[in-house]
Formats: sequence, C-alpha cells, structure tokens
Amino acid sequence: MHRAAVLALIVVGCGGGGERATRPPPLAVATAVDGGVDSADAGPVLDAAEVVIAPPDAAVPDAPLAAIVDWPVPWPPVRERLMLEYRRLHSDPAATDLTIEPRMIVLHYTGGHSAKGTHGYFSRTRIEDERATLRKGGEANVVSHFVIDRDGTIFRLIPETRMGRHAIGVNHTAIGVENVGDEDRYPLTDAQLASNIALVRDLAARFPIEKLVGHHEIAGLRGTPWYVERVRGYKNAKGDPGKRFMAAVRAGLGDSPLAAPP
Repeated sequence: MHRAAVLALIVVGCGGGGERATRPPPLAVATAVDGGVDSADAGPVLDAAEVVIAPPDAAVPDAPLAAIVDWPVPWPPVRERLMLEYRRLHSDPAATDLTIEPRMIVLHYTGGHSAKGTHGYFSRTRIEDERATLRKGGEANVVSHFVIDRDGTIFRLIPETRMGRHAIGVNHTAIGVENVGDEDRYPLTDAQLASNIALVRDLAARFPIEKLVGHHEIAGLRGTPWYVERVRGYKNAKGDPGKRFMAAVRAGLGDSPLAAPP
C-alpha cells in the first residue's frame, strides 16, 4: 500500500461530524476464493508455523483500500457447542445461542508476523493443553472477528454478531479486531492504522457501537456494566495493542464519540 493512499484515507476518516448521517458508507466486501480450513482472552498469539494455509487470492495490490475479505475459520457443530458452554459459564447461563448485539470494539495485536499463521491458530476447535489457565475457562478455542494483515488487508473470520472468545469480560458484547504484529519485532504499520480507522467507522455505521477499547484497557472496565465475568478469579491483564496505537486510531476518528478513551 502506498503511503500517499494511507494518508489520504486518514484524512477522509478524520473529516465530518460524529453523527450517523455523516459517516462514510459501509466498506466494500470481497469474498475469499478459498475459505480454508492463530487474542483472544489469551492476548497475543504465536504463529502456528505447522499450519500451512494459503491466504485468499483476494488480497491483491489492486484491491479496494478498505475492503473486507471473507476468510472464515471452520465452525463445526462441536465448536458451536463448546462456545455456547463458554458463554453460559462466563456471561449468560440462560443463553441458547451465540448471537450478540455488538456495542464495543476491542483492538488487539497477535504478537506474530503472519495472517496465515493467525488464521491457522484460530481455526482450531479447542484450546491447546499448554494454555492451562485459559483451558480452565473452557475448551473452546480463541478467535477474533477480524484480522488485519500488515499490508492493511482486512479479513473477516466470523460474523460480527457471533460471540467470539478474544477478551475476558466483554466477549458477550464486543467485536474483536486482531492486528498482525506487535510493538517490538513487528511494529504495527501505517496501513494497519488506516484500516483500523476505516473498519471502526464501518462497524459503527452498521451496529450500535458505543465504545472502542484496546485489549490493554479492558481491565479498567471491571466493576462497570460493560464487564461481565461470572467465574471468580478468571481474569488477565494484557498489553496489546498499546497506548501509542490506540492514540493514533482515536486521532484518526476525529470528533467521533468513539475517539474518547474509556
């Protein structure tokens, strides 16, 4: 992605007021050629190097700057059952399905350098035994709704209205957005910044989004109505995506209500 194009998108994203009528139209949606067979309450995930999955051909240089590419992770009946068990245990004992009304967006980073590896990891049905603390909270594997690659390509992994497991305490109401990279080895890129701004605006135009937070900011929501966790002592503290990245995203949102820190 050319830097000029990135800057142009940021300028467009900053303009206008915060009212719904002035928001840009929803992002274009492309369909991946191959759905293909890694945060999560867990935070950054490592690349699953053993999983070899070719990314969709839709991620090409001439693709629209702010397109959403559908690249769904496998969702067999057993995964549906495990996620429903997770929801009943942690947020809603009476839940009969995984449908949510998104009111929050949580930004993350993966800690790795590969969208393919992240997709491969999220494609697993169950959390691995090595993540013993998380596994105590349920067998269902972690997954975010979106992954944004280092070139700014936005991949949708699960529908926005399906509950994912990406942030303890807010999964019942939050859309999770992973960014491939971290703050040290693979710093998040200008292209990712532009795509996060565009995606936040798009989601806010389609859903009643009231709050934008970084994963590292969720601990500050404990004790508020936003945070629901029924299992005593089940919590964590994460550092992603970091203060600098969140400040840059909020600056790009201009006078949107979502630009205010939590």
